[in-house]
Amino acid sequence: MELIKVLYIDPGTGGMLFTVLFGIFGVLVFSLRALMLKIKFSLSRGKNAKVNSEKIPVAIFAESKRYFNIFEPILDELEKKQQKTVYLTCSEDDPIFKKDYKYITGEFIGEGNKAFSRLNLLNASVVFSTTPSLDVFQWKRSKYVDCYIHIMHAAKDITLYRMFGTDHYDAFILSGEYQIDQIRKLEQMRGLPERDYALCGVPYLDVMKKRLESAGEVPAHERTVLLAPSWGESGILSRFGEKLIDNLITTGYKIIVRPHPQSLVTEKELLDRLMAKYDDSKVTWNTDIDNFEVLRQSDILISDFSGVMFEFAMLFDKPIIYTDTKFDPAPYDADWFEETPWTFAILPSLGLELNDENAKDIKSLIDRCIEDPSFTEGRAKARSDIWVNIGESAERSADFIIKKYKEVAEKQAAFEADAKAKKKQKEKSKRVEVAK
Repeated sequence: MELIKVLYIDPGTGGMLFTVLFGIFGVLVFSLRALMLKIKFSLSRGKNAKVNSEKIPVAIFAESKRYFNIFEPILDELEKKQQKTVYLTCSEDDPIFKKDYKYITGEFIGEGNKAFSRLNLLNASVVFSTTPSLDVFQWKRSKYVDCYIHIMHAAKDITLYRMFGTDHYDAFILSGEYQIDQIRKLEQMRGLPERDYALCGVPYLDVMKKRLESAGEVPAHERTVLLAPSWGESGILSRFGEKLIDNLITTGYKIIVRPHPQSLVTEKELLDRLMAKYDDSKVTWNTDIDNFEVLRQSDILISDFSGVMFEFAMLFDKPIIYTDTKFDPAPYDADWFEETPWTFAILPSLGLELNDENAKDIKSLIDRCIEDPSFTEGRAKARSDIWVNIGESAERSADFIIKKYKEVAEKQAAFEADAKAKKKQKEKSKRVEVAK
């Protein structure tokens, strides 16, 4: 009995140990597979792979089809400039396969380890992606890639990636001046080389802006409130739930609730209950794939930590109500900085905070946000901080990618010319020796 007590491990500790062991096992299996692939590639390289002559000029990696809107404006510009590009995607139904490009081709590379096996041995001059943690987890730098360029998939701090998320990229496409300072500080603190960057803007927001301008004025309508929460325990629906919706109904305004797509999966029970209870004319539920129209027709947005807040404020020029996310910087690069990330520091300039004390008086919050002119100034400041070169972002981004490709090509050409000259000199020296 005493022995049993000594050997006993409580369920929580046992579960944690199992998770750690399972993770170690997974890493070992993946590492072994990657090593075998590298050996196989090295053995066949001389026969089958002409590394320099068969390089992909520009490769774009998209880990999901949901990021196609980030890349599409840049792809269109690369197509105009006749830059040969290969779009590598982990989604078999990616929108790239419906595009009629001449110079850009799409390739489905599978998911998970299959995709990483392709990427880790990729032979390309330039790789462009919005995926962080290069060379940190499964996605490793390929020794046959010359330059990795990163672009963010939302207008926010570059320090809000998980720790070391951008350390192994060679260059960046940025949207705000302050992001340059963040990159330089990270380089100094971690002893990284100074990387190249281009201050281009936010291509997908430029596209939405054109769409908004062509949509015309919104017809006269009753005051409309859009509740667009993120998902999880810190999300608005989990935190405030029915009380907030009840309070919103008492305002007499039109209420639209647009759940996060992930909520439909991970919080299905909560949503089913709320949608059943509020299935009437007082509350409208919106699950459209495209959020453009619902954002355009709403007068104010209530959200938590969803990136849609910045789209709504900066693009549609309307106020927001936000919640305190109780952000813990510990796992992120932001933990290396003393100042509050811009993403959170700018929020009071865009609207008012919703909390447990004022949730009951939601109508006053809504009216103040819509009628207070200072928030108009705050939105203008946010645009100047994080959305530069409006209308030119995609072309500037494409130009930077092509610039980096040309730099790589010129360097490779110079290397090959030097190698050829040395070989020629060596052969000449041999002939001289034979003549003697």
